[in-house]
Formats: sequence, structure tokens, C-alpha cells
Amino acid sequence: MKIESKTALISGGASGLGEAAARRLADLGAKVVMMDLNEERGSTLANELGDKAAFVKTDICSTEDVQKAIAFAKDKFGSIDIVVNCAGVSSGVKTASKKGPHDLDHFKKVININLVGVFDVMRQAAFQMLQNSLNDEGGRGVMINTASVAAFDGQIGQVAYSASKAALVGMTLPVARDLASEGIRMCTIAPGLFNTPMMAALPEQVRIDLAKTVPFPQKLGDPDEFAMLVQQIIENPMLNGEVIRLDGAIRMAPK
Repeated sequence: MKIESKTALISGGASGLGEAAARRLADLGAKVVMMDLNEERGSTLANELGDKAAFVKTDICSTEDVQKAIAFAKDKFGSIDIVVNCAGVSSGVKTASKKGPHDLDHFKKVININLVGVFDVMRQAAFQMLQNSLNDEGGRGVMINTASVAAFDGQIGQVAYSASKAALVGMTLPVARDLASEGIRMCTIAPGLFNTPMMAALPEQVRIDLAKTVPFPQKLGDPDEFAMLVQQIIENPMLNGEVIRLDGAIRMAPK
């Protein structure tokens, strides 16, 4: 699908991987609507990207917020053609320890943000995409989720995070099959270690040591390298129902 003049809805679009996707798609001529809780950062980024960009403060755990963001995007730019889900939270709690069992409310919170909220964006945006006219490839839109290598190589303390990301991996093919007859494609990216704000919060030596665990290239991923793959998925009509690891061949150790 051609990116120029299309409308992209990006959850978690105010920073990190979502910001990189927003910047690249805007540079390629797309209209971008960023959904995020960080109003200050999101508004600043939208102003920087210009008239073809907008920000909507959105809690993806709120169906009403998601509805409003999608309605805003459609009203402002006329359609929703691309969805990139980057919103999510990390977690580091063991299943049980001497202090007690994993806090169940915390587990539910991670699942609600990383899985339920993402699916809510998908289902509502897909419904809007059904109203799009067919493009030159016979398609109506493209959706991309962000999982993690933790979906496959979950580390100690990542039970909630890994479960949420593995669920995104698991839904990729059935969603692609659900929407195939309507010309909507669905793929998932599973990033490895990327230089995002979450990673930047770690001590420098920790980041250096983590980069050394990547076989090649031996570095933390640049968010724009994630955005490059987003671009390729959108533009390549044969990419559908696929989960793509973007990780420099890393396989995470237990800890």
C-alpha cells in the first residue's frame, strides 16, 4: 500500500518506537494521529510534524477514549488506513517468591494495557477500515502490532509481560484471516533490545552490557530501524499474518 496521503493511527505514538513510526510515516507523506497519555510530549511532537499530524490524549484501557480518538482521526483526515500499536508497559515480578504470590491486580493491569487495550484499538479501527474504498492492490488497510522477543524468550520476572506479548503473537494469524476477505492485512513486529526511553532509564553500563548480548549488529536497536520495518510491512502487499522478530538474532537468557 502506498503510504503517501494515507492516515495512520499510532498508539503509544508520543515516544520510543511509536514516535519513530510517526516521524517516518509523516516524512513519507502520511497523515498521522498519535494516541498517548503523555499530553505534553504528544502535543509537542504533533506541532513539530506539522499540519498533517495530530495528537489525542488516549488511555487505551478506556473504550470511550479509543472511540473518541478514532472518531477524531476520521473526522480530521477522512479515513483510517494504517494502525500501528506501540502502547504498552513492562513488568518485573516473579510468579511467586518468599514475599508471596504475584500480585494479581498487577498481572491484570499488564494484560489489560498490553493486550486488551491493543485489541480494542484493533477491533474499532478495523471496523472503520471496512468503510474504505479498495486501493490499487485490492486492500483497505494495514494493522501492525508490537510484541516483543519476550513473547518467545521470557525472562525471570516477565510472566505478565511475556503472556501479554505472546497473546499478540497468537492473535496475528487469526486476525489476518478474519479480515483477509475485506482486504485488511495484519502483521506483528517482535523487537529485541531497542534504545527506547524505557531502556534509557537504565544505567549506561547496563545498556552497554545488554548491547553486547546481541549477536549482530552488536548494539541496541535504533527506533527508526523499527519504523523502517513498519514502512516495509505497509508497502509490501505479501506481508500478512506474519510475526517478524527484529532483534539482531538475540535469544534472551533467563536473566
